[in-house]
Order: sequence, then structure tokens, then C-alpha cells
Amino acid sequence: MSNTLKKEFTFSQLFIFALPSIVMMVFMSLYSIVDGFFVSRFVSTDALSALNIIYPIQSILVGISVMFGTGGSAVVAKKMGEQDYVGANSAFSYITLFGAIVVGAVSILTLIFIEPIVTFLGATPALMPLSVDYLSIICYFGVASFLQLMFQIFFVTAGKPALGLILTVLGGICNVVLDYIFIVEIGMGLTGAAYATVIGYCIPAIGGLIFFVLNKKGLHLTKFKVDNRVIIDSSFNGSSEMVTNLATSVTTLLFNVIMMNLVGSNGVAAITVVLYCQFLMIALFLGFTIGIAPVISYHYGAENRLYLKKLVRMSLKFVFITSFAVFALAIISADFFAQLFAGDNLPVKELAAHGLRLFAFSFLFAGVNIYASALYTALSNGRASAVISFSRTFLFTVMGIILFSSLWGTTGLFLSTAFAEMISILLVIYIYRKTADTYGI
Repeated sequence: MSNTLKKEFTFSQLFIFALPSIVMMVFMSLYSIVDGFFVSRFVSTDALSALNIIYPIQSILVGISVMFGTGGSAVVAKKMGEQDYVGANSAFSYITLFGAIVVGAVSILTLIFIEPIVTFLGATPALMPLSVDYLSIICYFGVASFLQLMFQIFFVTAGKPALGLILTVLGGICNVVLDYIFIVEIGMGLTGAAYATVIGYCIPAIGGLIFFVLNKKGLHLTKFKVDNRVIIDSSFNGSSEMVTNLATSVTTLLFNVIMMNLVGSNGVAAITVVLYCQFLMIALFLGFTIGIAPVISYHYGAENRLYLKKLVRMSLKFVFITSFAVFALAIISADFFAQLFAGDNLPVKELAAHGLRLFAFSFLFAGVNIYASALYTALSNGRASAVISFSRTFLFTVMGIILFSSLWGTTGLFLSTAFAEMISILLVIYIYRKTADTYGI
């Protein structure tokens, strides 16, 4: 089996290797942003609010997918580092099938109980039909969504990040074109946005399926051994990613409920704009960690501790530099993004711009926290990774939301994420000092 992961990259080579994953994640974040743009400008801001109402369910589906993807990648790459290529192919195949079954089951349950679920998420009578229509279509294509995320992560493990990027770009272009056709030309409204999104999912899902069936000289789908230890290890290693998405579901619900109480549907639309921008801004960190995680897992499996230490230091250098760049970009572009989504809706535009400037302070700390969580996933320490993810995305964020919104209203609500990321840095430093010698980093 050909293997690119065993190479000892320099800083510039590591960046180039991770670049396709970075661009891929940025492009994936544009899926939602494009939907949000067309929906807000050509349907209504109520429709944009409906998108955010059902986001927690989408986040759960994504969380399951990313859990099996990142956790499974750590297991498979470690086996490759140990030269167990037969075991790597078997584990990859079993994880893919098992994950698809789980996501399919969750999608079916959501469809069965969709109206009570959407009501629980806070949909008003006006938003209910919009939310139900969009979420139904997303669930019908739940398995396609799983496969596109799974394969995009494993393209890096297979040493083919550029191929994952190409398929993601094709899917994204398809999404944009179909958004215009379905929403603007045909007038399908929010339903058109949903169909554009899921058809965009299908391109990397089908492309990945074809590649991993035919790629017999590298990582590929094959007959597998039923090994529940592989599923347990993958789930445990990827638990931080699942925790992150479950926490995002809860915090998004809290943001929506508090904003609805403070400002009404305009507040929900404004927080939706800010959360879209957050996903776009942190996509750089997420893409970088997806790109380098298999390299970390491989050299950990190969017991190349000297290079592993160098790899961690190079990665942190990249994260520190980009954190300040992303912070500056968010401050500068706040008015642009607010205008892009809100248009002539002045209350939404002003609140979204104000919110993004406050939210921007979280980007100074988020990169380190995201990288630390991914690092421990790659080192097969799911517990440390989950603790970091749970603390930054749920525990500290919920504390910030409840405390700050009660003190300063919408301003406090927007500052809650920065508070959570800043406190999480202290936790990361503590865990790193406790484990650095164990892993030789």
C-alpha cells in the first residue's frame, strides 16, 4: 500500500499537505452560507430563522459522521503506522458501514417524530412548516451526508487530500448553481435550498464511494472482519467531535430561545448570521487539524516521538499566526457579512454586525482549543479530547450564555463564546502539561 503519511514534513510541506483540507472545510462552510444568503435575500428572514431552528438536528447528524470519521481515521492511520494494512482496510470498511446504519436510523427516527422535535426546538407556528420541510429533505439524504463527510476525512488518510478538495468544490459549485435555479428562477423557497444542499452532498459521497472501491493499491473498501473493538475505539477517539456537535445543538437552541425572548425573530436571524460567520472563520482551523491528524496518528503508531514533538510545535506555530489573522478578518468584515445576509433589514443588519465584532474575540483562542482537541483524538486519547471539547463548546459556553445575557442582554450573549474559549485555554495548558511527557510532545 502506498503511503504518504510516513514522510517527515517541513513546516511549508506540512502546510501544503494540509492546504486541500483547509480549502475543503472553508468550501464546506460555504454550503450553509450560500443557503443562508439565497434564503435571506430571496425568501425571507423568517426562512433564515427557520434554518437556524433546525440546525441542532443537522448538528447531531454531522456529529455522528465526524465522530466516526475522525475517530476512525485515528484508528486506521495508527494501524497503517504499525504496517497493518489489511487491518486498516478492514477497519475502514466496517466503520463506514456501521456509521451509515447509525445515521440512517437517526434520520428515520427524526422523520417519524419531526413535528414534536421542531416544536421542542422553538419553532413558532409561522416557522413550523418551513422548518419541517427543510429538515425532512435533509433527513431523506442523511446517509449521503454521512458518506461525504466520512470520505472527505479519509481522503487525507489515504494520502489523497487534493481529490477530496476537488469533489468538495464540485459539490459546492453544484449547490450554488442549484440554489439560484431552485430559489430564484423556480421559486421553490426553503425547499429549493434543501434540495440544492443534499444534491451537493451526493457528489463527494458518490465520488468517494467509487474511489474507495477502486483504489486497490491504497486504502479501500473491502470485505471486513466484524470487530466491535474498532467501533468502540473509533467512537471513543472521535467522541470529542460528537460532543462538540451535540453541545453546538444545545447552545444554538439556547441562543435562539434567549434571542427570541430579547429581540424576537430579528434576533434569531442576527445570531444565525453570526453563527454562519463563525463556521466560516473556524473552518481554517478545522481544515488544518483534519489535514494533519492522520500524520500525527501515523507517527504515533510508528513510535517516531522525535518528529512527533517537532510536528506539534510546527502546528502550534501555524495556529497562533492564523488566530490573529482570523480575528482581524472578522472585525474588518463584520459590516460586509451583515449587509450580505440582512440586506435592507436594518435591525438585523445592525445587530449582526455588532454581534460579529464581539464574537470575533473568540477566534483569538478557538484555534488552539480546536487543535488541542484534535491532537488528543489523533493520539487516541479520546478522554482528554472529549474533556476539552465538552468544556469549550458546552460547559463554559452555557455558563457564559446564562450569566452574560442576564447581565448585558444581547451584548453579553455575543461575548459568551469568547469567554468560553478563553477559559478553555487554561484547561488545555493544564492537560498538555500533564500528558506531554507521556506522548513525547
